[in-house]
Amino acid sequence: MTALRTLVLGGYGNFGARITKALASDSAIKLVVGGRDGTRAEALASEIGGAQPLTVDGSDPRLAERLRDEGIGLIIHTAGPFQAQGYAVAHACARAGAHYIDLADGRRFVCDFPAALDAGFRAAGRCGISGASTVPALSSAVVEHLARGWQAIASIDICIAPAQTAPRGVATLAGVLSYCGAPIDVWQDGRWQQADGWARPTPVRFAHLPPRRGALCDIPDLELFPARYAVTGSVHFRAALEVPLSQTSFALLAWLRRRGLLRRPQALAPLLHRCAPLLDRWGSALGGMVVALRGTDAAGQPAEARWDITADHDHGPEIPCMAAVLLARRLARGAVPAPGATTAAGLLPLEDFEPEFARWGMATQIT
Repeated sequence: MTALRTLVLGGYGNFGARITKALASDSAIKLVVGGRDGTRAEALASEIGGAQPLTVDGSDPRLAERLRDEGIGLIIHTAGPFQAQGYAVAHACARAGAHYIDLADGRRFVCDFPAALDAGFRAAGRCGISGASTVPALSSAVVEHLARGWQAIASIDICIAPAQTAPRGVATLAGVLSYCGAPIDVWQDGRWQQADGWARPTPVRFAHLPPRRGALCDIPDLELFPARYAVTGSVHFRAALEVPLSQTSFALLAWLRRRGLLRRPQALAPLLHRCAPLLDRWGSALGGMVVALRGTDAAGQPAEARWDITADHDHGPEIPCMAAVLLARRLARGAVPAPGATTAAGLLPLEDFEPEFARWGMATQIT
């Protein structure tokens, strides 16, 4: 079988470099490290060996032609934030006859992706997958594992708790700040209601982390899961920062935006990114995630289940990369989904993630 020529766009960034390194030893993949900064692409390609650097801009109107000329069979798009961009890269992939995977966690980007791209990828006989990250790829895998055999799901409550000292990306920070203080549509009490992003943090408990306060984030799961799992009650997603001052600061930014005193919190991303290490002395390298469900089991009885993961040694940022790595390996071995565009929800079972968790020494627990 010919190796799948795979371009990791933004392949030297915070998440892109992790994906690049994870795929570098896969004999079924011919790796290309790409992005606007050719020097950084060349440095990483040289470091891992066996990869080709490529200077390429995702906004280039001739991107489809570039991909065809380079013989690219798959693009893994990691160059966020996705909240602030359109589908130019995905459209170029479809026109070039290449498969497409992205790490998007922007709600509109992921939820609108199938309708916007399905016709193009079907015509090309290729697949386009959006949201191959912690949400909704891993989160949906956990929900489906916990609720296997259940008659109904009443509520889904998810919280991510990043380690304070874990490597951060400006693009990721800009993405989460973009909805700080903005009204978010949330499925609550069986109907759509609105709540403000990052406002009013509430206590969250974890299996192996000290309790933290978590605040509402705007991610695809909030829109995808109520219909996908026929949730009768509520779907919540929160992020719980480790240092209380950080969580309070985000709540303050949300307050300022709600009152019209701060129009674009995401503009503060570079400044906050530079200042974040000042708080590292009060944090740790320990992060995690919890997914908690309530519903009705196979016997018609009330049921509760929760899944926890704990990541030490600042390995937490590996988690958002796992789904893209797993899907790329599948595509490289001919396990190709039906042509068209889809979100990553439900594409991978939880069992597929387990070897990746073990590789990084992450502990999981189902209660």
